[in-house]
Amino acid sequence: MLILAKSILAMMIGFLASAILGLIILPILRRTKIRQNISKFVTMHSKKNGTPTMGGIIFILSTFFSILLLFLLGKIDVSYNIIIILFVFLSYALIGFLDDYLNIKRKNNTGLKKTQKLLLQILVSVVFYYLYTKGGGNSILDIHTLNIKIDLGIMFSGFILFLLVGTSNAVNITDGLDGLSGGLSLIAFLAFGMISWGASWVTGNQDIAVFCFILTGAILGFLLYNTHPAKMFMGDTGSLPLGATLASVAIITNHELTLVVVGGVFVIETLSVIIQIASIKIFKKKVFLMSPLHHHFEKLGWQETDIVKLFWVVGLISGMAAIIFGVWL
Repeated sequence: MLILAKSILAMMIGFLASAILGLIILPILRRTKIRQNISKFVTMHSKKNGTPTMGGIIFILSTFFSILLLFLLGKIDVSYNIIIILFVFLSYALIGFLDDYLNIKRKNNTGLKKTQKLLLQILVSVVFYYLYTKGGGNSILDIHTLNIKIDLGIMFSGFILFLLVGTSNAVNITDGLDGLSGGLSLIAFLAFGMISWGASWVTGNQDIAVFCFILTGAILGFLLYNTHPAKMFMGDTGSLPLGATLASVAIITNHELTLVVVGGVFVIETLSVIIQIASIKIFKKKVFLMSPLHHHFEKLGWQETDIVKLFWVVGLISGMAAIIFGVWL
């Protein structure tokens, strides 16, 4: 019951901190003209041009200060694993911040170059791998359902890079409609919080569970300002750290494959982009009217809110399946 009480408290504090901070940050973003420049290729969103961006700073700061508050109150311990996760969380937030800043400064969507962004992500991945192994983390890929364990050895470092970069960019790709990426991320972290909570009696992942619930609450608070019609966007400042942190939680809790189930919609969105690019290059034809997939539905005439609801429902089903897959199977 203690972990349940901690989880509820964590989520509540994360939500309140985010909701209150949003009231402070939103006017600042408007006053300083930190606005989103909508891509010329997404003509149906032209009316959103000028919407404040970099709103991800709200749930980033809320999560950090909520953890600090609970630690000072003696409600949680800041474990080594939490420090590693916070390192990834804040590092990817900084990468996203730099990208957003350059976009705003140049008044276009040419922020960090792809090579620059990838190099920074590789650097964070290398440090994460070092800290992970130094803290006793193993290089074993554990497929719980099939009771199969594969020791990847040094190749695990490449696997970590793939997960961090892949998941961060998948969340970023999905961040194209009001509340879409935020809502799916909330579901994903809630699922991983419950997975960590359910497994905590065996693996001692209570600290990870509490972190996930804090971030869940913080994202919920952010959604007060991000759901349709969005008063602000999270930007790369928010989407990149959400994806990378989700991957780091999966790695530390040894549920890497569960990540695929939890982030089912993120995977589908990313695959739609890969399929579209491959089809155009090989067959000179489009598979989708536009990618990622949520834009395909928009081109079909769907309302933005209906697409978001559908994707949230699919995400929720994936999250529930992941809890079963990650805890009982």
